[in-house]
Amino acid sequence: MEKNYGSAIALLNSRRRTARPSLGVALGTSNIPALDSMPSLNGAPSMKGTPSLVGMKGWLQELGHSENDVNSLNVVHVAGTKGKGSTCAFVNSFLKAHGERTGFPRRIGLYTSPHLKHVQERIQIDSKTISEDLFAKYVFEVWDGLSHNTPKPRYLQLLMLASVHAFIREGIDVAIYETHNGGEYDATNVIQKPIVTGITTIGMDHIEQLGPSIENIAWHKAGILKYGSPAFSTLQEPAVATVLQARASEKNVALGFVDVDPTLPCKADALKPEVQQKNSSLAIALADTFLKAKAPKEYCSLMSQDVIRGVDRFSWPGRYQRIIDGDYQWFLDGAHNELSIQKAAQWFAETVSESQRYLEMSNLRNTESKAENSSKVLPVTRILIFSHVSERDGAAILKGVARGLQESGMQIQHVILSTYEERQDGTVGINQCSNPPKKPFSLDVQKDYVDAYKSINPNVDIAIEPTIEGALNLAKDIGDRDNGMQTLVTGSLYLVGGALRLLETNA
Repeated sequence: MEKNYGSAIALLNSRRRTARPSLGVALGTSNIPALDSMPSLNGAPSMKGTPSLVGMKGWLQELGHSENDVNSLNVVHVAGTKGKGSTCAFVNSFLKAHGERTGFPRRIGLYTSPHLKHVQERIQIDSKTISEDLFAKYVFEVWDGLSHNTPKPRYLQLLMLASVHAFIREGIDVAIYETHNGGEYDATNVIQKPIVTGITTIGMDHIEQLGPSIENIAWHKAGILKYGSPAFSTLQEPAVATVLQARASEKNVALGFVDVDPTLPCKADALKPEVQQKNSSLAIALADTFLKAKAPKEYCSLMSQDVIRGVDRFSWPGRYQRIIDGDYQWFLDGAHNELSIQKAAQWFAETVSESQRYLEMSNLRNTESKAENSSKVLPVTRILIFSHVSERDGAAILKGVARGLQESGMQIQHVILSTYEERQDGTVGINQCSNPPKKPFSLDVQKDYVDAYKSINPNVDIAIEPTIEGALNLAKDIGDRDNGMQTLVTGSLYLVGGALRLLETNA
């Protein structure tokens, strides 16, 4: 087999389809590299299926990477329900700004999950996604370096191993890691001595794996806390904060709760969604703690200029992202639960309202002395494109969008419901193989979605398009008929990733 990018993707996707062994098999005497001991939960939340942490330590050792090698990556480890990726991206941006000013850190590794458009996005070095060739090289070095006599890693385990292998080989100074799911038994939790850990906002998500209660979920997320490593969290609801404090005490970890940092340039575009002010404030605490632990003494603090420059350069596609293409304005956010989707709706409403006010003021200034030629700025058509397929309650998530828009005073004229199928001709690109849920296009589900939205806004026009491409084209057609359009695309990272691939292709 030729070991190129395409075959690396094929290998990864083949590992998605591998059935999980039972916990009894994984921890038995079958020579599977596993945890030295699985802790007894003593009534604490359990994890369904085989924890992805099982096997990680043994596989790393088989690849020649000791625990000290992994610890030498100087890891900043982040868990949470919402904002993990954004927080990691802010840490990366702040440290990059500090490195450009002082020379440290020289090289920064960033590992995030899930990916949006291309799987290699998960592994970045110095703010750049590693190349297809380098990605394939490290995936196959990991795969070929493991014994064929024991079970091999699954999809997320293989990606995590490839990232550690890549960062060690590339000689990075700091590695920023986002958990996949949970924390206690997550594959990324093979990291035993992070420099600092962070917990973003915790809410009700991945309930089947981590729940059923928010306290259960918080218990799992706090599993990344480690003795000897300081920890920080965004402000949490009382029930969550209580669990985090208890787990920090259990692990003898100093845990601090972070409010919005007063040094932030809060009027910057990247911070206009208020939630990003929380995420970036946590990132400041994490980056500054890392520098105090590892930077040369004369450069061991994050300065205000690093924060300002880091915010100015911040980029995190698919999260609060705006694309303007003539009369088409696209607003994309991969929110996929009730907690985050109302924030996305509020961001859309605030951004388009601010844009409308700006246009009206500009028009007034241009025409105030020419009353006979003055014209009113016509409001553009507002559209929602939504798709969601998972174990979550999709109708409740759609209602969350509707309520968020309604509470923000934003009227949507058209709703387009879609699926995760990307192209109208049925072709599947190599990077589309992100394994979305294999549920059929169900008219019954779509009818439930129609009823859900109309229960909040009965006057909206709702259409159903079986592909993402069809949904985008319909939004453009509506914009062509009217005075342009502003379209919010949300409900799933699969939807947003597909939309971005199509918008890039047609740009």
